[in-house]
Amino acid sequence: MSPQMSYADAMDKFDPVFGIEVHVELNTKTKMFCGCANEFGAEPNTQVCPVCLGLPGAMPVTNQKAVESAIRLGLALGCQIRESSRFARKNYFYPDLAKDYQISQYDEPTCYEGSLDVVLDDGTVVTIGIERAHMEEDAGKNTHKGGTGGIQGADYSLVDYNRGGVPLVEIVTKPIEGMGDRTAEVARAYVATIRDIVKGLGISDGRMEQGSVRADVNLSLRAKAADGEDQSAVPFGKRSETKNVNSLRAIERAIHHEAGRQAELLLAGKPVVQETRHWQEGDGTTTPGRSKEEAEDYRYFPEPDLLPVEPSREWIEELRAALPEHPSKMRARLQQEWGFSDLEMRDAINADALVLITDTVAAGAAPQAARKWWMGELARVANERDIALEALPVTPADIAELQSLVDSGALNDKLARQALEGTLAGEGSPAAVVKARGLEVVSDDSALEAAVDAALAAQPDVLAKIQDGKVQAAGAIVGAVMQATKGQADAGRVREIILKRAGVQ
Repeated sequence: MSPQMSYADAMDKFDPVFGIEVHVELNTKTKMFCGCANEFGAEPNTQVCPVCLGLPGAMPVTNQKAVESAIRLGLALGCQIRESSRFARKNYFYPDLAKDYQISQYDEPTCYEGSLDVVLDDGTVVTIGIERAHMEEDAGKNTHKGGTGGIQGADYSLVDYNRGGVPLVEIVTKPIEGMGDRTAEVARAYVATIRDIVKGLGISDGRMEQGSVRADVNLSLRAKAADGEDQSAVPFGKRSETKNVNSLRAIERAIHHEAGRQAELLLAGKPVVQETRHWQEGDGTTTPGRSKEEAEDYRYFPEPDLLPVEPSREWIEELRAALPEHPSKMRARLQQEWGFSDLEMRDAINADALVLITDTVAAGAAPQAARKWWMGELARVANERDIALEALPVTPADIAELQSLVDSGALNDKLARQALEGTLAGEGSPAAVVKARGLEVVSDDSALEAAVDAALAAQPDVLAKIQDGKVQAAGAIVGAVMQATKGQADAGRVREIILKRAGVQ
């Protein structure tokens, strides 16, 4: 099988049009229409009831907090808020929908007609049109057993209905044109901005690896306009929809793959099938799912058991006035306040470390010190454990405490890393680890002087070299003292004592 056409070649030959549907799970205490707990990680099928399972006679009730969160998100996306909207039943059968329909919103979404400015790595600002942000309930989770772990070739599938009924907001963009070979970059930046917004609003933890934020990526290719022809006049091509992409890197990879796949088909004179496709993280490819339904295929009709959602203008304006700072403005402000270079800021953003650094600075650490820990030692540990930075068992307050011990002279860098190691191992806060392990720097002059004298007695030639002007020879004595004190001596003070012993000012 010949290698697939590269993304660059596909972009050179065709004009991409894309759109993204981002699904945000809200972090309300209970589900969208019932009182079941909304918590990730419980034993399968333990957070269910007659309402979220759709048993006969069960009546749903709308979660007010979910409505508030959805409106706040809509306002942050620049959307208009509908004075009266209602829920609809979206009818289709999948194993993960116990009642064979999903309560969603159709022709009357609560939030509509918005836009979002997205800042790319080089500072370019792209405005993305938002068609709608509507409320709905999530479906259950399928787990496929056997084969490769995906739906293709599985021996059987299991369904966990705990996620069924979890409140969702689905954000749908308008078709995004004119991005050319920056399409994948823009898509990634857009989803990253959405994730930052929902975390900033406090309405979702934004954990993509847990499915709290996931994206469906729609992509089509069309012919490039002829000379003098308006590109927007060229009709869109058939689109594919890659479902449930759950990392920023995967969003870029999925677009790269789909662009190459579709370009090969079109150049070979074959049609692109309008369908959903499954993302395969292992090899970075997509596989066919089902033919893509249109709205009429879902047989939408108004949900008869729920009242319309009718937020007052006064409430909406109260929510608007309390919105947090937009992520792009916050980043620009923080970069200026912290004195970070463009590269330092970009690396922190790409590593999902910005919030952690911000919270560490708020806890008392200097910005560069906070960046050093999260982008250095902690990033290394997270990479070794193959987990996200925020999943490490250490808090910004811990890091601020650790840095304060360094700043006070109680720890040097080597001892600080040992203290951090203890905290990551569950031994307590950095201060508690230092006390338990006896890690504090030895700064008592009498103890240091005794250690220096012992080292000089063992290497008498070094003292003569220092007295002859070869001050760099003091490093050998500093090293000996550090070894004798198991790295706990104050190296700067040790050097001062050595030079004093040698009569060198």
